[in-house]
Amino acid sequence: MHDLTPILSTVTASFLASFVEVVEAFTIVLAVGVTRSWRPALTGAALALAVLAALVVAFGPLLALVPITVLQFVVGVLLVLFGMRWLRKAILRGAGIIALRDEELAFSKETATLQQQASDRRADYLAGLAAFKAVLLEGVEVVFIVIAVGAAHGQTLYASLGALAAFILVMLIGLAVHRPLARVPENALKFIVGLMLTSFGVFWTGEGLGAAWPGEDFALLAIFAIVALASFAMVGWLRRSAPAGETAR
Repeated sequence: MHDLTPILSTVTASFLASFVEVVEAFTIVLAVGVTRSWRPALTGAALALAVLAALVVAFGPLLALVPITVLQFVVGVLLVLFGMRWLRKAILRGAGIIALRDEELAFSKETATLQQQASDRRADYLAGLAAFKAVLLEGVEVVFIVIAVGAAHGQTLYASLGALAAFILVMLIGLAVHRPLARVPENALKFIVGLMLTSFGVFWTGEGLGAAWPGEDFALLAIFAIVALASFAMVGWLRRSAPAGETAR
């Protein structure tokens, strides 16, 4: 069980984070395919995936040259910053200060934009570019998460499997329904992912500094619980302190 704890946490964090990013990218690609045609949608997505693969091949092996303690510290700090960015938005959404993300709305906005460009001679190019940008931007975050979550403990393979499972699941569901995955509890997932990435970051930053965590890998669970309690307390405080009648923006 002790050996499985870091593996399970790595796979889970990678899967959930990748799932959220793939859902957002899929929404844009679907809008391009439905509104314009599937050729620019799939071409743009394929080119973005090729760029991402090239980045992994080019920079992935360099991680082996970095001392493990330095890698843990750098990755830990980056994960804290990255996780806190997700967590900040999740807390504000949970408190009702900013609006929840709506994949149906995102789909409608992208569709409207593509329809406005329909008369442009470059319509196919612009549609393909939209798909390329969506997949590349969301994909870069997936690559970072996979490398960051997996590299510090030599579990990049498990993190990659988690991301691959998320990609396959979203594609299977999306291709079956041909609609934005609006029923996916994306905002709740982002809250959980923010908690997990922040917890990983705190844990690995401490290891990079030479800290000996009580319970070793099990300390991750305690860190997660503390971060979660603090986050939910923040949501409650923001809800109470928000001016009466304030609506989400």
